[in-house]
Amino acid sequence: MNKFKRLFAYTRPYSKYVWLNIVFNILSVIFGLFTIAMVIPFLRLIFKLEDTTQTLTPAAAGSMQSAKQYFYGQLSGFINLYGQQYALLMLCFGIVTLFFLKNLFRYLTMYFLAPVRNGVVSDLRQKVYNKILGLPLGYFSDERKGDIMSRTTSDVAEVEWSIMSGLEMVYREPLSILITLGMLYFVSPELTITSLVLLPIAGLLIGRLGKTLKKASGRGQSKLGEILSLIDETLGGLRIIKGFTAEGQMKDKFKAENSAFTRLQNTIYRRRDLASPLSEFLGTTVMVILIWIGGSLILQGNNKLNPEEFIFFIALFSQILNPAKALTSAWYNLQKGFASLDRIDHILDAEDTVAEKTNPITITDFEHAIEYKNLSFKYNTKNVLNNINLKIEKGKTIALVGPSGAGKTTLADLLPRFYDCSEGKLLIDGNNVKDLSIQSLRRLIGVVSQETVLFNDSVANNILLGKQGATQAEIEEAGRIANAQEFIARLDGEYNYNIGDRGTKLSGGQRQRLSIARAVLKNPPILILDEATSALDTESEKLVQDALTVLMKTRTSIVIAHRLSTIQNADEIIVLNDGEIVERGTHNELIGKAGLYKRLCDLQAFH
Repeated sequence: MNKFKRLFAYTRPYSKYVWLNIVFNILSVIFGLFTIAMVIPFLRLIFKLEDTTQTLTPAAAGSMQSAKQYFYGQLSGFINLYGQQYALLMLCFGIVTLFFLKNLFRYLTMYFLAPVRNGVVSDLRQKVYNKILGLPLGYFSDERKGDIMSRTTSDVAEVEWSIMSGLEMVYREPLSILITLGMLYFVSPELTITSLVLLPIAGLLIGRLGKTLKKASGRGQSKLGEILSLIDETLGGLRIIKGFTAEGQMKDKFKAENSAFTRLQNTIYRRRDLASPLSEFLGTTVMVILIWIGGSLILQGNNKLNPEEFIFFIALFSQILNPAKALTSAWYNLQKGFASLDRIDHILDAEDTVAEKTNPITITDFEHAIEYKNLSFKYNTKNVLNNINLKIEKGKTIALVGPSGAGKTTLADLLPRFYDCSEGKLLIDGNNVKDLSIQSLRRLIGVVSQETVLFNDSVANNILLGKQGATQAEIEEAGRIANAQEFIARLDGEYNYNIGDRGTKLSGGQRQRLSIARAVLKNPPILILDEATSALDTESEKLVQDALTVLMKTRTSIVIAHRLSTIQNADEIIVLNDGEIVERGTHNELIGKAGLYKRLCDLQAFH
């Protein structure tokens, strides 16, 4: 029941359309059943199969038999008044009209269901995307990118079908069955009660099969996520795959994943496709039992049910089979949808470990200093930083060096709250960063990383990421400061040139200068430069380093560097090892200590 509540909670913004769908569903069911209900008694009276002398008796209150006689009496009076030929013509006209109205209302149910389906999917997809943007970086270290994409696309689409099936299951099919059962009770209460005993037994058998479908569907969606992850890794690593002639290995790996997914899908489809024939078989079995019971009563001379009414009862009961089949199919779709909803909820219910406090402080500028006080950080159970104490005055350049895995990037990432420290405090102008508005905090910080992150868009729009609404003159000035103006001028379309997926149409140095231009346009008072030149050739490094030198002027900078030649003029160099500060000082001071920093310099033949 909780799953149903959660599923239909997404339809609340579209309640107007839901109610219109319900109303037209009801009308469609009523007109469909009345068509069948009217035809048989009308034909009986037209062709004189009913004794009209008995049907003219007014109905006595509370008597079902007399109500039936009254109904026949009204039809008989119409036939006697206008004649059989005219009555037959009116019957044909009435049937066409009723079927027209039934199908009109059926179309209107789907017409008003469309904005519900598409609206729910759009809202759900947006909700998942917003959640992804809000989750801390640590969450994605434990998740596969392809699986997240699968949850955002195929799982959301599966929920769309569940919404549609659910609406039909809750409003249309049960309603159709209930109205039909009411009419059956009007014809024969005994047989109707018997059917109400048999139908739930069939429903239990179908329900048990539906639970197994939900489990298989969940495994299938997870496997699809693994396939998408493998495709994403292949696209990102094509150069390496080809360079190591690993195409055969990757083909075999994909074939194994694809075959496993195919086997799961076969299981899912076979179980789902069993729903309709199984429900039809069970429904037919119930109908045959009713035929045997009703036929036995008639053969034994039971006068409560005549042969014509019995045939009418069976014909009417057969109308339950189609909605029962549809109800079963809808139930199976819901089971698949619940499996997908569980996977989506895995993202939506993920804990935001870098949550913003209620009524945070909004900071508009950086005035004095950044301070790490007795700060420690753990990732899961692993200690990454231990008891860090560091004060960075405004306008100073601090360099973080040390071997790989020493904790340099983590130390910098704590400042914009990509992560939160486990112990201690991180202060900006005396304010704990946990007390600050995350948006206002990050507006003060610009990041230029070793791995340039660019988007499949124009040069201008990639630069504009740093400051939406900037003028063309401001964009071009940022490009000039970043030493990017020269190569941008050679591009076809200049600032309107599309740089391709992740900027693949540009060289490494060009991509890095574009990311620097983005930081220049943002014009933040605090800069984090994470090995921004380590992957570049000598010429590109010179151009990028010149751009960084201009960018760092008058700003507070935290520079992470493996190439120690780039940080010899830093105001202070912090040497990290195993998450702890082991040395600190200027370049010359650290060389004189002959410690870890000097050994790193010697390895690079720096001094």
